[in-house]
Amino acid sequence: MKLHSHIPSNNLSSSTKQYPKIIAIIGATCSGKSSLAIQIAEKINASIFSLDSLSIYKEIYIASAKPKEEERKHIKHFALDILKPDSKVNVGIFLDLLYEAVESCKQDDKTLLIVGGSSFYLKSIINGLSPKPHGDSSGNALLNELSTQSLAEQYRFLCTIDSEYARKIQRTDSYRISRALEIFALSRQCPSDFFANNPPKPFPLPITCYQLLINKALLHKRIEARTSAMLQEGIIDEAQMLINSYGIDIQPFKSIGLKECLAFLQGKINKQELEALINIHTKQLAKRQKTFNKTQFQYIYEGDSQSIIESLE
Repeated sequence: MKLHSHIPSNNLSSSTKQYPKIIAIIGATCSGKSSLAIQIAEKINASIFSLDSLSIYKEIYIASAKPKEEERKHIKHFALDILKPDSKVNVGIFLDLLYEAVESCKQDDKTLLIVGGSSFYLKSIINGLSPKPHGDSSGNALLNELSTQSLAEQYRFLCTIDSEYARKIQRTDSYRISRALEIFALSRQCPSDFFANNPPKPFPLPITCYQLLINKALLHKRIEARTSAMLQEGIIDEAQMLINSYGIDIQPFKSIGLKECLAFLQGKINKQELEALINIHTKQLAKRQKTFNKTQFQYIYEGDSQSIIESLE
């Protein structure tokens, strides 16, 4: 991982107090990252930043498996219960919250632990983001119009304005397609030109990555146990509550657990199929995460929970 030492004044304060050490715990879903983060935080006097695309939402507790209230009493957590379920989350929101957490840990003289399943967001934060263009009323109107189109329609439109960039991404990559259309609508530049003229700014502080390893058979048992526990705790009722309050066209219903519950509540699958599909999709996600983490990060250390804790002593 490339470390960057410059501090941009527009994101972090210019006081002379030392910035906190930042550690990221990465690993597959259900590998025990959250439990490990609690143990490490207690051991080294750290705060925890939750980089998770469901835990950031209010009202979603069972599907997100976010830390319980008692776990938060003695350890400060960031990026939990921030957005309403009908809001959209993106890496820019996490980046803003991370800067706030860094400033807080700086004042409290604490290490900051980043933990969560969103390795894509972590990679984007480390590498940096291009600035968001500022648009006028006509640009915002075009963006609103494009946002009503289906993903397939949006991708076809992207092909017409920037075929070079469209070829670089998957036609199912909703985040990059949405980002590209936002850039075009607000800047009236094709994404390829905008990114060339506005290179990303890497995160200004070093983030040290530790990967938590777990045996595949044990991971699968944990996945099945979590699925069973979520169903017993009432994830179906939680999904129904979200439908009643916000409808079905919200970002959380794209997440594993909730999307299968939505299919069940719509009568598309039965209860047995619901549990089986959550298990299958979670195991598939864990495999993708393992591949992504292996190819996209450089670790200072990788091992099981105990060996990671010992390495931090």
